[in-house]
Amino acid sequence: MDNFQGTTFTVGNFKGGVGKTKIVSMLAYDNAIIRNRKTLIIDLDPQANLTQVIARTFGITTINTTITTGIAKGELASSIININENLDLLACDTSFRSFSSFANKHENELDQVTVLKKLLLPIKNNYQEIFIDVPPTISEFSDNAMAASDYSIISFQTAEESLEGVNKYVNYQKFMVDRYKLNLQIIDIVPCMVEPNDDFDKEILEEAIEKYGTVVSKNLIHYQKRLRRYSKIGIQLRKYKNGNFDQWDYKAHQVFINILAELDARQEFLNK
Repeated sequence: MDNFQGTTFTVGNFKGGVGKTKIVSMLAYDNAIIRNRKTLIIDLDPQANLTQVIARTFGITTINTTITTGIAKGELASSIININENLDLLACDTSFRSFSSFANKHENELDQVTVLKKLLLPIKNNYQEIFIDVPPTISEFSDNAMAASDYSIISFQTAEESLEGVNKYVNYQKFMVDRYKLNLQIIDIVPCMVEPNDDFDKEILEEAIEKYGTVVSKNLIHYQKRLRRYSKIGIQLRKYKNGNFDQWDYKAHQVFINILAELDARQEFLNK
C-alpha cells in the first residue's frame, strides 16, 4: 500500500461563479495526468458541477456511488470511483444536501465539523494530493472541508463582490482555526481575470495584492474560450502520435501547471 501525505486543499470563496470548480478540476487533472501524481477529487457541492465535468472528461455515463453513500456507511473507500491510474473521485449529487442534518446529529460541536476529516484519515495516505470543491456558503460543507484540509486556495474574479467574498472567507477561516484549533493555512489566492486589459479588473487585482501581498498568485487565470468549453464537453488535452500535446490545449493547461508548481514551492517555504 502507498504511504503518501495526502496533502489536502480546499478551493473556496463565499461568492459563487468565481472559478472554484474550474480550478479544482484543472489542478486535479493536471496533477494526475501531466505530473503523474496520485490524486483524489472530492466534490462536496450538491450541485455536482465538478462531478459532471470529470464524468464528461473521462466518458463516464453513470455514477453508481457518491460521497453521500460513503458517509452513510461510515467509510469512504468503497464510494471512491477510480477514473484512471492516478485519479480518483468522490462524486456528489443532490442527495448530499442531507449532509447538514447528518453532521448536526452529533451533539459535540467539534464532531459536527470533523465528520469528513475523520472519514478521510484511513484513505489519505493513498494520495499525494487531495482537492476539495465546496459550495460558496458558510455551512457544514465549508466547515467540514476546512477542518479536513491542510491548505486553502481562494479563487476570485477581478470584481468587487468577489474580492469581498475573499475577505469574508479569510475572516471566517481565521474564526474556524481559532475556534477548533485547526492546522489550516491559506496557501494561494488565485485571480481569474475576466478582462485582463480592463482598467477596473487591474484595479481590483492591485487592491487584492495591496491587502494580501505575496499570497496572491503571480499566475493569473485569463478568460479563454477553450476553458469555458471544457465545462461543457469535458477537459481536453490532445496528444499527437509524435508525443506532443496540442499547443492550444496545452496553453489552456499551462497556468494550472504553473499554479501546481507554485503550491509546491509555497508548501516547502511554509514547512521550513
